[in-house]
Amino acid sequence: MAEKILIVEDELTLQETLAYNLKRQGYEVEVAGDGEAALATARMSRPNLIVLDIMLPGIDGFEVCRILRQEMNTPVLMLTARDDEIDRVVGLEVGADDYMTKPFSMRELVARVKAMLRRVRLVREEVSAEKSTDAGSSPQLLVFDNLTIDLNRREVRLQGQPLSLKPKEYELLLFLAQHRGQVLSREYILQRVWGWDYIGDSRTVDVHIRWLREKIETDSGSPSRIVTVRGAGYRFEG
Repeated sequence: MAEKILIVEDELTLQETLAYNLKRQGYEVEVAGDGEAALATARMSRPNLIVLDIMLPGIDGFEVCRILRQEMNTPVLMLTARDDEIDRVVGLEVGADDYMTKPFSMRELVARVKAMLRRVRLVREEVSAEKSTDAGSSPQLLVFDNLTIDLNRREVRLQGQPLSLKPKEYELLLFLAQHRGQVLSREYILQRVWGWDYIGDSRTVDVHIRWLREKIETDSGSPSRIVTVRGAGYRFEG
């Protein structure tokens, strides 16, 4: 069955161009021209990926992304017409997985879509393999004082209470924990957690590290679990 992509873009020419090129790649494509239609379509059709413009009539792309992220884990590729870092950072903060600045080449957009969907498939395969391997066995745990990562349940607990983590936050925390004490560069983390074919930049790592710190550190402003190594990257202390 073809993977489904929802394109949310109010500029009709660009909407049609995106739809045409993605259909040529074998994807099933649905379109929406405003925020309300985007929410309704996403809820009804449950796409595999959403291409979401920021500047939309009515509800803007930031708010659409924020609402959808509370309801589903569908990857979101956000489009912005301004080469403004604040747009990219806010987009990541509300839950976008990647972003592109207009104008962009259609070849690059298609490459990013393929990379994001490929990463989703790999994660699902890993989860299925874990469930198959560990069925009926004792839970596999990583324990760091009051922080526990349950690999079987894909669950993180702090002081016995479950934490609400986005899928990428969980994958990042698990990767850091599995390399406890090692200094890991942003580029290496990006390649291993987001995928070797991920085209975004390393600021994505910084944003997700900040989110994790806010959830697992006693004082996120002075972190002791995920430590910044100046000029080198990050080190997980446990």
